[in-house]
Amino acid sequence: MSFNDILFEQEDGIAWLTINREDRGNAFRVETVREMIEALEAARRDPACRSAVISGVGERFFCIGGDHGEGHEEEELLHYGNVFPVVDLYDLMDKLPIPVIAMVNGYAVGGGNVLALMSDITIASDAAVFRQVGPVMGSFDAGFGTWYLETTVGRKKAKEIWLLNRKYSAAEALEMGLINEVVDTEQPGALRARVEEVCHELAQRGPQAVAALKASFHARHAGVAGLSRVALDLLTPNYYHTEESRELGRSFAAKELPDKGKFHR
Repeated sequence: MSFNDILFEQEDGIAWLTINREDRGNAFRVETVREMIEALEAARRDPACRSAVISGVGERFFCIGGDHGEGHEEEELLHYGNVFPVVDLYDLMDKLPIPVIAMVNGYAVGGGNVLALMSDITIASDAAVFRQVGPVMGSFDAGFGTWYLETTVGRKKAKEIWLLNRKYSAAEALEMGLINEVVDTEQPGALRARVEEVCHELAQRGPQAVAALKASFHARHAGVAGLSRVALDLLTPNYYHTEESRELGRSFAAKELPDKGKFHR
């Protein structure tokens, strides 16, 4: 699978998606988002893939949001083919049956901040910076970027982030609950090593149980589509009678690692 705007590799059950536009602050354009959707769909179809990681090339930028300077002439703004399909991307990340991890290696600004927010787990470098800039630069995200942010950090803090457009360090982001973990990156490769460790930890969890949990979280905001995903995709197969569930129960009681050969996607 070949892409222009992202680097995509699958290794040891992990799908790595890296935005490869460092000269533009790893900002995404229409093509970037389409490629990310295609890569995540490929990960979804691969039964060996247990998690997906999103990051940006280099050490300065995770993603600074949408690149509105590329191919967005004023007369084309209302053309559907020229609209960033970010709603499709965020929705896919939210309902994907495997965990999506944001590996934030630098500035996460605007749409990049929402990208990190929409991931299931966000692990950041100690040099990472988080910021929303919508009202100060002529943009906004009145959807996933507001609803999920309020759920994550609370109503007052979410309004502060969106209305005052301040910068927040990784430590501040951790304190407010915007991210899950901060990694000391004094040692080269420490951030990726920690993310790999978390991915391998997730691989020890039952994939059907993880999918069910993700679907349940998704259902809160997704209405009938979310409820249908829980009911039709996950409850009908009667998870508790699967080899996976029985093996996880056995291994937990025995205080030993489960036999992953009995896991099914």
